[in-house]
Amino acid sequence: MEIYLIRHTSVDVPAGYAYGQTDVPLKPTFEEEAEEVKKGLSDHTFDKVWTSPLTRCVRLANYCGFPEAEREDRIKEVNFGEWEMKSWNELSSDPRSEAWFKDWVNNPTPNGESLQDQYDRVSDFLNELRKSELQKVCLFAHGGVLTCARVYAGEYPLQDAFKNVPSYGAIVKLVLD
Repeated sequence: MEIYLIRHTSVDVPAGYAYGQTDVPLKPTFEEEAEEVKKGLSDHTFDKVWTSPLTRCVRLANYCGFPEAEREDRIKEVNFGEWEMKSWNELSSDPRSEAWFKDWVNNPTPNGESLQDQYDRVSDFLNELRKSELQKVCLFAHGGVLTCARVYAGEYPLQDAFKNVPSYGAIVKLVLD
């Protein structure tokens, strides 16, 4: 099975903020960035297309010609819980952050998820896809989802996920048996 994973375009959020599952706006460069993604997908047809329900992904899927893309909660970005839309500097002063910063793979954020939690739900979705008869699919998702999918495919370990976050508008192809 071929899986094409597309990361949404640039968000209009100051650098250094945890925005995870917050429905944030896109930068004014959306159309320019989205056009590049659309060109990158123009030679492909897919058996099925999914998108995260967050508008930054839905908008890109629509722009690229996939308004029928099915919304899928399991391919949402990591849930930062109480830390959504807080700066990393602000979080470093939160006494609960010490454990998370030491082991963000296994420790969830307050009322949120750990990276392992996100990996587990992305893996659940990918396992379901592998059991299907589909041969070529497309997912409009988030940086964390793309890195989790690449971990799932054996490209690198989960603890290296943040070192391998693809750029906004990136198209990553995975081939799974």
